[in-house]
Amino acid sequence: MLPTYEIYCVKYAERPGRRPAHFVGGDPHDAPMPMDYYVWLVRNNERMVLVDTGFDAAMAINGRVLLRKPVEGLALIGAKGAQIKDVIITHLHNDHVGTFYDFPNARFHLQDKEMQYVTGHHMCDHIFRRPYEIDHVEGMIRLVYQNRVVFHDGANGNASEVAPGISVHHIGGHTMGLQSVRVHTQRGWVVLASDASHYYEHFENDRCFPLVYHLGEMLEGFATLRKLADTPQHIVPGHDPLVLQRYPAVSPELAGIVARLDLPPKQ
Repeated sequence: MLPTYEIYCVKYAERPGRRPAHFVGGDPHDAPMPMDYYVWLVRNNERMVLVDTGFDAAMAINGRVLLRKPVEGLALIGAKGAQIKDVIITHLHNDHVGTFYDFPNARFHLQDKEMQYVTGHHMCDHIFRRPYEIDHVEGMIRLVYQNRVVFHDGANGNASEVAPGISVHHIGGHTMGLQSVRVHTQRGWVVLASDASHYYEHFENDRCFPLVYHLGEMLEGFATLRKLADTPQHIVPGHDPLVLQRYPAVSPELAGIVARLDLPPKQ
């Protein structure tokens, strides 16, 4: 019998934005569309797995507002950085891997294709390399040489198990090696899309975020998310402020900061 996990969505930063900037081809409504930044903690009585590590003060740029370091957000729910033994990095953009150093005892789970991407010829093009930081890439390479990176090959739709009830799935699209995370919970299979779908609107309406490596893969990724999740309501986008509105807060004190994704959305 598969174990079940609790999933905590922890907000650590935010920035303003407008709708035309968040869709390929723009949007006819020039209305506000802010972006939240999250890390996700998956845990039960046996293990804790962190999904992404966010960014620090150095990456609080281009309108980003750092509210708390990710490790400080995790401390609000009793999780210390040194306790975490497994970290899934969905991709190596600077808002998803920027505080890897705060988890000194962790192994980092990464797709083969993402490391290939960030160290290969695509990085000669500013469009592709802009969201990456050389210090983060160098840091991950150093971790490889310390035997602290676990590579996953999601080619041809292959799933890769991180632990019983937790698997990673190559999506691509946003980056060559983007992966999403499938978690077994008390309400069924929940999929942490990360940047496979920044907002609910992306996968619900088959619209694409403009920071993209392969548009076709991004569109096909929406279908993969639906296949992996029990229902569309089991898909959690990577940056949508609606996540913290739709899911119950851990406590009244942490409303707007930490939500439980293993519980059903609020009606």
